[in-house]
Amino acid sequence: MSVTIEGAGPLTGEITVPGDKSVSHRAVLLGSLANGETRISGFLTGEDCLSTVSCMQKLGVPVQVNGSDVTVNGVGLEGLREPEDILDCGNSGTTARLLLGVLAGQPFYSVMTGDSSLRKRPMGRVTKPLKQMGAEILGRDDGKLLPLSVLHGRLRPIHYNSPVASAQVKSAVLLAGLFADGVTAVTEPEKSRDHSERMLAAFGAEVEVDGNTVRVHGKPKLQGQTVRVPGDISSAAFFLVAASIVPGSDLLVKNVGVNPTRTGVLEVLKDMGADLELVNERVESGEPVADIRVRAKELQGVEIGGDIVPRLIDELPVLAVAAMFAKGKTVVRDAAELKVKETDRIAAVVEEFDKLGAAVTATEDGFVVEGGRPLSGAIAHSRGDHRIAMSLCVAALAAQGAVTVEEPESVAISYPNFWDTLQELGCRVSGF
Repeated sequence: MSVTIEGAGPLTGEITVPGDKSVSHRAVLLGSLANGETRISGFLTGEDCLSTVSCMQKLGVPVQVNGSDVTVNGVGLEGLREPEDILDCGNSGTTARLLLGVLAGQPFYSVMTGDSSLRKRPMGRVTKPLKQMGAEILGRDDGKLLPLSVLHGRLRPIHYNSPVASAQVKSAVLLAGLFADGVTAVTEPEKSRDHSERMLAAFGAEVEVDGNTVRVHGKPKLQGQTVRVPGDISSAAFFLVAASIVPGSDLLVKNVGVNPTRTGVLEVLKDMGADLELVNERVESGEPVADIRVRAKELQGVEIGGDIVPRLIDELPVLAVAAMFAKGKTVVRDAAELKVKETDRIAAVVEEFDKLGAAVTATEDGFVVEGGRPLSGAIAHSRGDHRIAMSLCVAALAAQGAVTVEEPESVAISYPNFWDTLQELGCRVSGF
């Protein structure tokens, strides 16, 4: 399958984006471990989040999905049951890593796997601290790659000093800490997204945050909640960049989560000179939310590195597109994590955008973009990565000629109605 995209003028009007992927995953997981009913609205019905739903159902949790409304009838910390089949996490690293934390504390045997891409992604960063807590995890490459078997282990609390700032590592350890007597703590080199600690507290866990250290007290009585999922800023980022680079654009993206641990993309775009305005700011279900107005404006190259990188790691491919249309050079560093995403995103950005005429050079831990070169129509490949596919589409909106993206189906992982949104804005899309 392939899709061809052409810009058709300024992007104007109002749009909404799908629910936040990180919040959707966590709402189902914690709703499952809570007592009573959890009602979730705005749930992201992308393939990744549905993998989490499927795994929890196999673990004996009644979960009903009705569009973006989800009801979870929680079974409590001790109510999960041994699955009769292998737990398939699909393409979802979040499902696999967070679920490992939950399974580590269970009194039964379980096996996890994923698709060919997920089976190549590193799990050792999660299994290492879980083993320190007493979990018994077996699998490929000494338990560092899926498929993995999780055996019954009695967990003990630890204070884990994570070598990487990773919300998935932190969340896995905190979730395992729910099943240990005592206080489990995680310290990161930089603060990663904090959806887990916010939601754990909302469900009734005792959580303490001290700088880059988070502690959770074990054996809490979690209670079902009503969760309203905000729009995903990672999905909004594609249209924030698109409206910045397509001349004459004036777009309002409504109901976007603006959690401070996720707004690095807004900070970088503002540093580049983007015309962004947050309006109607409020708090919903413990998460900051706002509508974001963006108007086209000439951008400037910037340097991106240091402690902001964990707060925008998923948005770097589309920020590379912004850099291509900016004046001057943009340097991205401290982003080696891009190499172990759904694909090697450093290589993908360099090689796929080269086909459009972009000047991008790989470095050991990032890339350099020489901005200001006009992009041309071409055929490029998504490499099965939803963020690469959508970033190519954004570039197409300001390119000189049509861009064809091969294997774009992966956008369903995080933005199932992406093509519809493009068409609503007057873009010409064919083939999907």
